[in-house]
Amino acid sequence: METRCSSMAAVFFFVAALMATSSITATPTPSFEENFNIMWSENHFTTSDDGQIWNLALDNDTGCGFQTKHMYRFGWFSMKLKLVGGDSAGVVTAYYLCSENGAGPERDEIDFEFLGNRTGEPYIIQTNVFKNGTGNREMRHTLWFDPTKDYHTYSILWNNHQLVFFVDRVPIRVYKNSDKVPNNDFFPNQKPMYLFSSIWNADDWATRGGLEKTDWKKAPFVSSYKDFAVEGCRWKDPFPACVSTTTDNWWDQYDAWHLSKTQKMDYAWVQRNLVVYDYCQDRERFPKMPWECSISPWA
Repeated sequence: METRCSSMAAVFFFVAALMATSSITATPTPSFEENFNIMWSENHFTTSDDGQIWNLALDNDTGCGFQTKHMYRFGWFSMKLKLVGGDSAGVVTAYYLCSENGAGPERDEIDFEFLGNRTGEPYIIQTNVFKNGTGNREMRHTLWFDPTKDYHTYSILWNNHQLVFFVDRVPIRVYKNSDKVPNNDFFPNQKPMYLFSSIWNADDWATRGGLEKTDWKKAPFVSSYKDFAVEGCRWKDPFPACVSTTTDNWWDQYDAWHLSKTQKMDYAWVQRNLVVYDYCQDRERFPKMPWECSISPWA
């Protein structure tokens, strides 16, 4: 435990040091209206009195969602979430980047999905990556804390070299790009994306493969958000100046192209202790291993 705590502290120091070298600081913007538009069901969206906390509610009628006003291609995206407490079976809270407003057939997408469970059973985090409408690249993890008791930080680092999913600055998934593939059909690096979040009912698959159904007597189910922060290349047609690899921003510099030594220690701990499912290990679904599974996350 002592080793893990020191490793996590080193991870935080590493990211903070990188950000300190940048001309931009990932300071949360306090105003929801400055960053986001409500996608649907505005009456299921509330804020705290000071506007710092945003709540999305799901009931038997509908869920709710919001999206950023701007699109980005590459960067660091971070939000603090407190998930639905108690009996949340069948409920999915999603936090993701997507190139389209809807689930279009050619979309690129980078997903965090938080799968609810029965009271006392652990939440499952599912991550997924889509390129040109093709996903099926799921990983599932448990967590080392109860995500319903307090706010925790969920972040995505996205550059042309790798995607890294972080929980409280700990890398839980690394998804690498490769220049050895002439027609890259697995790494989303061409399309700018919005950031979205939503809460919705998925009791046909989310909890124990759909065996556990949503208990609507427990509704409304509420997930809460705060401290959105982004350092990214904001899209501006036809192409923003920062879209190429310029190394001007910390998230596009060499140290952000691979895990640091201390990040590798944390990532190894996660791989040993928290992985529930990895599509790269599922030979029943994929008798032939997807090409991207051959790329080492350690490089």
